[in-house]
Amino acid sequence: MGTLGLLTACTTPPGGSAAAGGAGGSGAEGSAEFTDAIKKLVNGRTVQIGFTPPVLSEYYTQMENAAFTRMAQLEDLYGVKWKWEKSSPTGNFNAVEQQISTVQTWTSRKFDVVFICTGANFATMQGVYKNAMNAGTKIFQFNQPVELYPVDQINTVSNIGYDNRTQSGYVAGKFIADTLKGKGKIVQIMGPSGSDWTKARLIGFNQALAENPGIEVVGTADGGYLRDKGLSAAQDLLTRHPDINAIYGENEDMALGASQAVDAAGLKQWDGSQGIVIVGADGLLSGMDAIRNGKLTASVDVNSVDNAIRMIDIAFQSVVLKNYVPKISNITTHLVTKDNVEAYAAYINGIMAPKKTY
Repeated sequence: MGTLGLLTACTTPPGGSAAAGGAGGSGAEGSAEFTDAIKKLVNGRTVQIGFTPPVLSEYYTQMENAAFTRMAQLEDLYGVKWKWEKSSPTGNFNAVEQQISTVQTWTSRKFDVVFICTGANFATMQGVYKNAMNAGTKIFQFNQPVELYPVDQINTVSNIGYDNRTQSGYVAGKFIADTLKGKGKIVQIMGPSGSDWTKARLIGFNQALAENPGIEVVGTADGGYLRDKGLSAAQDLLTRHPDINAIYGENEDMALGASQAVDAAGLKQWDGSQGIVIVGADGLLSGMDAIRNGKLTASVDVNSVDNAIRMIDIAFQSVVLKNYVPKISNITTHLVTKDNVEAYAAYINGIMAPKKTY
């Protein structure tokens, strides 16, 4: 479980080690003197936030609920008030023009904070971010593969997420190799060609395969990060390669689509000793249900809960307390299997009914 979880976040003093990307703080949040002092700094301020994920999906709903939970905690503790507005492109991950327009609109409306995750071209977005920051709106990226770019070229206050290479792609590849004992044929269902997530996760996945030369990739298809496209991509791959041993879905929706394809083809899913191993990445509650039911072998949970909590803490520290926050703040990720699924599902379920929404 992540070191910066709900309980830890509750006892992490704003301005403390959470902002530095570490574990919980000293417990000063429990001090009446500290709390009163922070309340004076907050002075009842309202923070206007814009939240724009690349699509509306189960993963980002989990994030939003975790953000609301942490916002309510900080509101109760220090009196900070929040306004929250959400906007996501309609269509697919490539509908980035709408997201650029959204950021520009929020900037013109003098939002304090924009949280953004986008499939847009890196260079294009740096100009958008620079203009927003110059106008007084602070930009924070989340769940973005910033590890692909030099930090000094990223025009944001902070980037909250994880390393897609070492904390997602490599973990999935190593699990497949270990489960197959280093030998077998696999197919990959990847995100849109050219996606930064695909590039980054593939670096890690290929590293794991390089350490296991007995694993052979016999087919790859584009699943567009969507479940129905993952299903059709898997159906095509299974027609051409019915003797495969594993399927890697770069995200969980595509892996769940592949699971449907395996069942529809009458093939056996992994039961602990034989069948097709299917691995995804995201950490969706629906994916965890599938793991329980033997319809998904494993998932790399990229920790929607801690990602959102860290976002809120860092924005509070930067915008309200004027702290110097880290440019890169990585959270933990987890490999979820049938052995530990109950713990991670409970962790997410703990934030799915926040006492207040914004």
